[in-house]
Amino acid sequence: MKSSAGLQFKTFALIFIMIIFGPMGDVLLSKGMKQVGAISNFTPANLPLLFSAVFSIGAIWLGISSLLTFFIAYTLVLSWADYSFVQPASAIAYGIVALLGYFVLGEVVTPTRWIGVLIICLGVLMVGHTPPRTTEHS
Repeated sequence: MKSSAGLQFKTFALIFIMIIFGPMGDVLLSKGMKQVGAISNFTPANLPLLFSAVFSIGAIWLGISSLLTFFIAYTLVLSWADYSFVQPASAIAYGIVALLGYFVLGEVVTPTRWIGVLIICLGVLMVGHTPPRTTEHS
């Protein structure tokens, strides 16, 4: 079994990757889809045209790559750390999403949303002070 310090370092390193690449992928997908524009004609006959428009945008591919990186980090960290630790600890990504939405996408983030994000981040700090693994695996 890995040392507690080694396990904690690996866990926090992958959670860091998750909180960077998850929101970055979401923002890139949002930016790419805004370039495509509103999809109003979602019919089977229109799907090839829609797919070619969506997948010809670089931001979409960067978003998919970022989310794939997030997914790999997520599955790796779940192989040794408790889900009840990983999910709340990675929730700090909600704060990153709000910041990216405001600064990169130019979205309006209301004070109520900022307060909600702050509450989530405080919860992340509380969870971060618990051990990443409480169960033993044989």
